Amino acid sequence: MGDLSSVGFLSIASLAEVAVPHFLTASIFSAQSGQSAIFSKNIKIVVSLCLISGIFSGVRSCCFGIANMILVRRMRETLYSTLIFQDIAFFDAETIGDLTSRLGSDCQQVSRVIGNDFNLIFRNLLQGTGTLIFLFMISWPLALSMLLICAGLAVVMLFYGRFQKMLAKLMQDFTAGANEVSQETLSLIRTVRIYGTEGKEIERYMIWLERLWDLSLRQSVGYGFWSLSYNFFYHITQIVAVLVGGISIICGHMTPEQLTKFVLYAEWLIYSAWWVGDNWSSLMQSMGASEKPHVMLSQGANLHGKPSLEQLLPHGAGVLMGSWRKRQWGEYCPPRGIQMQELVGHIEFVDVSFCYPSRLMVPAVEHVNLSIQPNKILAIVGRSGSGKSTITNLLLGLYEPSNGEILVDGIPLGDLDIRWFRERIGFVGQEPPIFRMDVSSNIRYGCTRETTQEEVERAAEQALAHEFIHSLPNSYSTLVDSALLSGGQKQRIAIARAILRDPTILILDEATSALDAETEHYVKELLLSAGNASMEKKLSLSLLTGCQQYRLQIK
Repeated sequence: MGDLSSVGFLSIASLAEVAVPHFLTASIFSAQSGQSAIFSKNIKIVVSLCLISGIFSGVRSCCFGIANMILVRRMRETLYSTLIFQDIAFFDAETIGDLTSRLGSDCQQVSRVIGNDFNLIFRNLLQGTGTLIFLFMISWPLALSMLLICAGLAVVMLFYGRFQKMLAKLMQDFTAGANEVSQETLSLIRTVRIYGTEGKEIERYMIWLERLWDLSLRQSVGYGFWSLSYNFFYHITQIVAVLVGGISIICGHMTPEQLTKFVLYAEWLIYSAWWVGDNWSSLMQSMGASEKPHVMLSQGANLHGKPSLEQLLPHGAGVLMGSWRKRQWGEYCPPRGIQMQELVGHIEFVDVSFCYPSRLMVPAVEHVNLSIQPNKILAIVGRSGSGKSTITNLLLGLYEPSNGEILVDGIPLGDLDIRWFRERIGFVGQEPPIFRMDVSSNIRYGCTRETTQEEVERAAEQALAHEFIHSLPNSYSTLVDSALLSGGQKQRIAIARAILRDPTILILDEATSALDAETEHYVKELLLSAGNASMEKKLSLSLLTGCQQYRLQIK
């Protein structure tokens, strides 16, 4: 109903506008001939048509504006959820700056499609059709001459639209490149400042700005040619209408009133054709900008289905406004795979080999065979580059083995519901991420069960983080991020996060590298009393007393 209402309002407004020149001309000539009754009647009709056009145009703009907002929100939501669930290999090949640019500027460019382009194209097509009908009613030979002029403008419009689509795609790519450089530079500003490379980074950024300037110049030249074409055909229309119409009046085939109507409608026709062409070129720009997001959407994601066109396009403002409830996690990522009644924690790597997608000829690990029994600790040791982190990535399901398989309680990891499995894992890395949120939320991050503030503080105390957290301005409510905390503080918060999850499997990736000796000793005790299975990756052997060891060699 919402779609039909929008189209209905648009149709009524357009037809009312098209009828105005007819009754306006009739009013002028009835006044000239002294027909006051007809003049009064025509004036009332003109006023009514203007009111109808104004009211329905306003409602039409509101409906299309709402549909436009829904389209952008739905597209961003769908694209973001698709990116969130992509394989990790996808992020190995893409840059964060490029992805955020697609979410931001590309989606915003597409927002013009419903709210502006479709709206105005449909409106001017309706007005152009109504205008043609009036022209044929007045004089079909003159109407045919107007059609030929519009056909010439349409040819220019098609070439101009393709040109704008090509430039729009390049514009979005170059904008993404500029965003990538700026995001990388600003996120690594300390490194840039230390090495004194501010000038070089500005030069890198200016390269993309120069490319954008060149494209903008070409766009301006193209638009100038389009405007020149419109003005040429517009004046040709006036000349043809007056010349042929004047000859028709002289020959007695047309009255002055008919010629006036014809000139007004001829100008209206070429004006509508120009608006269609202008919005068509804008539509082509939006299509060019949407190519990369469309490719990402068509690729789908690892954990949910690909979005269909029906999922993106609005189905009426009223219906869709009611549908924008807060979605639950399961709607984005429905359960897939086996969920065991209880995870015991017996992990086996059976002849596992793996190559990263970006380095297919260089094996990261080869023929790994290891077994971690419940209530046991396995320490993986080896030189840098021997594949310790790769084993963790494989166990977490971030990548799939090239050969062999990983068994969890005798079940292949790929057959498990990976979300369910990860909920039962605690992981602390060497550089643990800290999100821009308060300390309590950072400790609760990823914990699926409801937790109290007392549990959060207890976990922080066990991780020896309670003291420094209390020294912060607002204690556990202090807003923090990675730049505001030291390496040791971040590791303590990450350890508290793992403790709060009460995991069955605990993985530490050099989790004590930034801690002092006393805290490192405490983490050892934490390991020994952890869940059913623990795995630690270390370069040193300071925590490996009493642990089962698995040594990796660089291939």
